[in-house]
Amino acid sequence: MKIFDSHCHLDDRSYDKDRKEVIQRAQKAGVVGIMIVGVDNGNSGKAVELAESHAGCYASVGVHPHDAKDCNENTLEKLQKLAQNPNVRAWGETGLDFNRMYSPRPDQEKWFIRQLEIARDLDLPLIFHERDSNGRLFELLKAHTRPGMMGVVHCFTGSLAELEHYLEHGLYIGITGILTIKTRGAELRNLVTRIPAERILIETDAPYLTPAPEKNRTRRNEPAFVKSVLMKLADVRDEQPEELAKITWENTCRLYAIDA
Repeated sequence: MKIFDSHCHLDDRSYDKDRKEVIQRAQKAGVVGIMIVGVDNGNSGKAVELAESHAGCYASVGVHPHDAKDCNENTLEKLQKLAQNPNVRAWGETGLDFNRMYSPRPDQEKWFIRQLEIARDLDLPLIFHERDSNGRLFELLKAHTRPGMMGVVHCFTGSLAELEHYLEHGLYIGITGILTIKTRGAELRNLVTRIPAERILIETDAPYLTPAPEKNRTRRNEPAFVKSVLMKLADVRDEQPEELAKITWENTCRLYAIDA
């Protein structure tokens, strides 16, 4: 199988001592496509450097809602310059997070809207982070995006109503290792069968959200473990893993404008 981890943070310092080995383990597991997602100016730059250095790796640039309080036009100007690199295939991770509130809501909304405008001007797909926004993210999407916008709701854990809104807006849905967790993933397992095959992606969000069974032996997630997400997703949807791997590969390449 040829598998694509559509969202990870391989730039994270937890990989500084063994990043090369992590990539090798991913390739051995069949994970030959990796999207390294930026969350601020520094991380985005590192993501681009890694994408330049490793075949099959790509990068995104953007400002995470947690970091919105520190965002300004200078930051976004630097990210726009980074986005000229051919290895950059998306804008984000951006969005709204009203759970932890590391940044005030007005800052989150202001810089989210600004990033929507930039991604539109650069013709880049978007990677969305959403947590407890109670429909506000979707309201802003409807108000500030044009028809045909490409994007993915990363690490989806929302309601059926939210899922239907995202699908109606033409968005892809990213599924993480939460799917494999017995209690926490129960509702998600009920919803993934409602996602059209052509709209579903798999991801790790590594080093976070380690799936089962790997979480029983290690706390740190890594791209190789996206195979466990794939296997569980295939089981829940009653599909063949090989066919689902092919579908999610093609979906990811379509979203990020990569030659499949």
